[in-house]
Amino acid sequence: MQCSTRQRRARWLALAWAGCGLTGCVLGPNFQRPASIQAPAYTAAPLVNLEGQSGAQRLDATLSVPAQWWSLLQSPRLDATIRQALAVNRNLTAARATLEQSAELLRVNEAALYPNVALAASAGRVKYGAAFLGPEHFPPFTFYSVGPTVSYAFDYLGSAHRALEQQRSLHESQQHELDAAALSLSGQVAMQALAAAYARSQIETVDAVVADDGTNLKLVQDAFAAGGATRVDVLNAQSQLANDQTLLPPLRRELDLAEHALALLVGQAPAQWQAPDFRLAEFTLPERLPLTLPSELAHRRPDILAAEAQLHAATAAIGVATANLYPQLTVSANASFQATALRDLFDTSGGGAGITGALTAPLFNHGSLRAQQRAAVDAMKASLADYQQVVLGALGQVADALEDLNHDQELLTSEQSALTTSSDSLALTRESYSAGNTGVLQVLEAERQNQQARLGLVRAQVQRLEDSVQLLLSLGGRVPQPSEPLASDARSR
Repeated sequence: MQCSTRQRRARWLALAWAGCGLTGCVLGPNFQRPASIQAPAYTAAPLVNLEGQSGAQRLDATLSVPAQWWSLLQSPRLDATIRQALAVNRNLTAARATLEQSAELLRVNEAALYPNVALAASAGRVKYGAAFLGPEHFPPFTFYSVGPTVSYAFDYLGSAHRALEQQRSLHESQQHELDAAALSLSGQVAMQALAAAYARSQIETVDAVVADDGTNLKLVQDAFAAGGATRVDVLNAQSQLANDQTLLPPLRRELDLAEHALALLVGQAPAQWQAPDFRLAEFTLPERLPLTLPSELAHRRPDILAAEAQLHAATAAIGVATANLYPQLTVSANASFQATALRDLFDTSGGGAGITGALTAPLFNHGSLRAQQRAAVDAMKASLADYQQVVLGALGQVADALEDLNHDQELLTSEQSALTTSSDSLALTRESYSAGNTGVLQVLEAERQNQQARLGLVRAQVQRLEDSVQLLLSLGGRVPQPSEPLASDARSR
């Protein structure tokens, strides 16, 4: 007998739904990785002081940033401090816990792809009213039931797969955020270590200046005793000594603050942990600096990779919202032993079973499902803009670090020249003062210029180290976690 047109359509629709379920059809756009950056360089102007062969530092495109980036500074104590911070820092511990939470949520989404099996048991007592049964009469009775139930939602539109894809992307984003937090933490430890070394170097410089002030005061006092200087000259020399001594308390405060910050970064209270006495001499300035191409930066920096994963999750959310516009098909089945007496519960004659299919289709929801779909599209556009802004920010950070390093050599050369000139001027001025050809004010002014030159040279040295750290951080890379072998450990094995 020939099938009717309606029956044939129903059969083809059922076959299409079954085919979608078997082949894993999914709605919504498939994620495509954003195009790589096509910028030829980070800066518009050439970096003449970094691209030549004569400077103290130069760029090397063939050199990659090591995962243990701080090894380029060659400071064993910095290495030990960063290791400790990566192991016990509280913010990093919280980020790891968040990553584990994301992994568990991923397993929750994976479970939606499989049937849900449960064991149901029930017991009760029933009494039917006479008006309900009519002429029939059943006395009150107690019933017992126990058996498995199975339910399964057919993902013929790919809603569960898109939800799993979304959660997997969020989990990936959490992993990259953990990497970004570890990278940032290592950078903070390095910067605070340099800050402590800088403060300690300034203190030593000011101590030397104060010692020179004492020598100058003795010179003026001797001249005053011999009648070659006035009381005003002595007071000026004493004032210079007192003014320079006032520089020490703020510098000691800066040193204390840097050491306290280091204690917090390694997960300790300042009173419970003593920071290493970092010195500028223990940090080696990297002669060759790695430089990743702009097109490769998006594949290295964890913050960019995290923004990309967020964009992937937002794209998958469109598929989830789109699938909600269409009918949802679920099937449930159960089997149980039923009896009115507990002793007869597992008698084979009391076995029962059932199967139910349900198709739920949205009819009227005042446009809420369409609005959710449009909201998902808008969220994806916002994530794309956020990703692009993160990439631009990364390019800007690398460009700033390169420009700073490009001018650091000029600054250091100027500061060294200023120190040499001021030291020679101070020595000649003191000789002239001893010979009676120069007043004490000229000596004090020469000392002030020499003091500024000394501090300026220290500042320029530290600035170049800090800018080198900023470049290494801005180029990105994944810092190994405590459970993973570090680069130096792998080499030692």
